[in-house]
Amino acid sequence: MSKIERLLRKLKDDKLDGLLLITDQNIRYVTGFTGSDSFIIITPRDNYFITDGRYVEQVEQECPEFKIINWRQPSRRLSEAIRDITVDLGIKRLGFEKNHVNYELYEDLSQDITDTELIPTKGIVESIRYKKDDDEILKIRKACEISEKALNRLLSSIKPGVTEKELVAELEYYIKKQGADGVGFETILISGKRTSLLHGKPSDKRIEHGDFITIDFGAMYDGYICDMTRTLAVGEVSEKQRAVYEAVKEALSYATNSIKANIASRIPCERYNEIIERAGYLDYYYPNLGHGVGLFVHEEPFMGPASEYTLEKNCIITVEPGVYIPDWGGVRIEDMVLVMEEGFEILTKSPKDLIII
Repeated sequence: MSKIERLLRKLKDDKLDGLLLITDQNIRYVTGFTGSDSFIIITPRDNYFITDGRYVEQVEQECPEFKIINWRQPSRRLSEAIRDITVDLGIKRLGFEKNHVNYELYEDLSQDITDTELIPTKGIVESIRYKKDDDEILKIRKACEISEKALNRLLSSIKPGVTEKELVAELEYYIKKQGADGVGFETILISGKRTSLLHGKPSDKRIEHGDFITIDFGAMYDGYICDMTRTLAVGEVSEKQRAVYEAVKEALSYATNSIKANIASRIPCERYNEIIERAGYLDYYYPNLGHGVGLFVHEEPFMGPASEYTLEKNCIITVEPGVYIPDWGGVRIEDMVLVMEEGFEILTKSPKDLIII
């Protein structure tokens, strides 16, 4: 069943005559379009691609099965172009992505579309994106391979005196050099005491002897993303550094080994919590363990202590335990994991033993 067929089945279940999509990732998933600033309407009768003159030719090449509407010709508001489609197709109930439509567009739609009921929806396409098909898995595998090769290239450049920003520039160069679209999200590369910052930004701080370095990064390949983290050490480590690292590594292994299809996503989190509590770092950990990854870096399913998702075969998730001690530092290790019927496959193969450079 094609993605559009699966989406139409969802619309039928929700008693919708059509669905307006505005998010780049959802549009790419449904259509294959690699541009931006565009909109689509999916209906059982016809599918419309609403864009402007910058993208008409690209849409013709990438989405030949869609009817193309250049909403700026004749000059009109976007909401008027959408209204014209709803009138032509006799749409009575049009769903829209309530968590992505801004207030200005909603006001315009409410003013211009008077004969169609606007129905706020959430997560319709995301629920289809939840499980990856073979082609998506292949692209994510490639993104992981590129990421790991780039990290291996970077290791020889890590030494006292080089700055965090300089290392980020090299890492991202290696990623692009291997054919990636670019990075899937803003690279985190922080060192020393700054490793206690879960989402710290690279700075002009210079690497020092005895530092931990946390690198949270990933390549994007054909739209699909890798998200992995490794924590490295420079020169030598203290007993405390090694103890924290080993606790996080054990938590990663214990949580990952619980993964298989049809289990509640909170179960790996419970395993994670067990190890961190036993090691005595419960005051310094972040309880959410991971999330889905695909066209976007944070997708369903999410793995937290209160999550109500079920892990299904062919979900791709991160497992990323961490300990973060203010004014001391922290450790995070993160793998990409493919959920299988009985068990899992780790897609990020880089070693997880502590690397001391």
